[in-house]
Amino acid sequence: MFRRRKPSRSAAQHGFAFRVATSIARIIVLFVGVSVLWVVLYRFAPPPVTVTMLADSSGFHKQWTPLSRIDRSMVDAVIAGEDARFCQHNDFDRTAIEQALQRNAQSERMRGGSTISQQTAKNAFLWQGSGWDRWLRKGLETWFTFLIEHLWDKRRIMEVYLNVAETGIGTYGVEAAAQRYYHHSAARLDPVEAARIAAALPAPKRRAVIGASGFTRRHGNAIAARSGVVRRGALDGCVYE
Repeated sequence: MFRRRKPSRSAAQHGFAFRVATSIARIIVLFVGVSVLWVVLYRFAPPPVTVTMLADSSGFHKQWTPLSRIDRSMVDAVIAGEDARFCQHNDFDRTAIEQALQRNAQSERMRGGSTISQQTAKNAFLWQGSGWDRWLRKGLETWFTFLIEHLWDKRRIMEVYLNVAETGIGTYGVEAAAQRYYHHSAARLDPVEAARIAAALPAPKRRAVIGASGFTRRHGNAIAARSGVVRRGALDGCVYE
C-alpha cells in the first residue's frame, strides 16, 4: 500500500498565496466594474444623494437643477474661483498643483490644487475629511476623476458639480443656495451674487455668503472681476460649445 504524500510546506504556502492573489484580483475587477457602471449611471441620472449629505448633522436641502436653468454667471464664477483651466486640463491641473506645493512650502496655511473635476468626483462618489483615511480617499478620488473625465463631458461635470457642492450649512447645490440667500432661482443669479456663492465654496460652513467680510468679501470681489475675464476669454467654452 502506498500512503498519500502530504503537500510540502512550500507547496501549501504557494497555494495560499495563489488563493489570496485570486481573491484580490476578483475584488479589483468587481470594484472597477461597479465604479464604471456607477459613473455611467450618473452620466445620465442625477445623483439622488451623496455621502456628505447623509453625514451632515444639520440635514440637507437640495434641488437638482439642469445646467440650462443655472445662469452662466455661476459657471464663470466657479471657473474663476476654483479652476481657471477647467476647459484646458483633462483631469488634474498640474500647474495648479505645483503652485500649491510651492505656496504650502512657504506658508503654514495649506492650500490645495484640486480641479472642479476632482471636487466633483469627491462630492458625488466619496466622503469628506482629512483623517487616517485621507490617502485612501485621495486614491479613489484619482480613479473617479479619471473616469468622469473620460466617460462624461465637461458640461456634465460642471452640471453635477453645481448640484452636489456644499454651499452652506445643510445646503447643497447652487439652486438651494440661490433660494436660501437671494430668494430667487439660480437662473436669475447676477455676477456679484454668483461670485459670493463661489467665494464660500471652499469652506461653506465657515464663510458667509450674505454679509461677508474680510477675506471672503475680498475674494468674492476678485472672483466677480475674474468672471468677466472667463467670459471674454471663452474659458467656459467647453461647457457651452
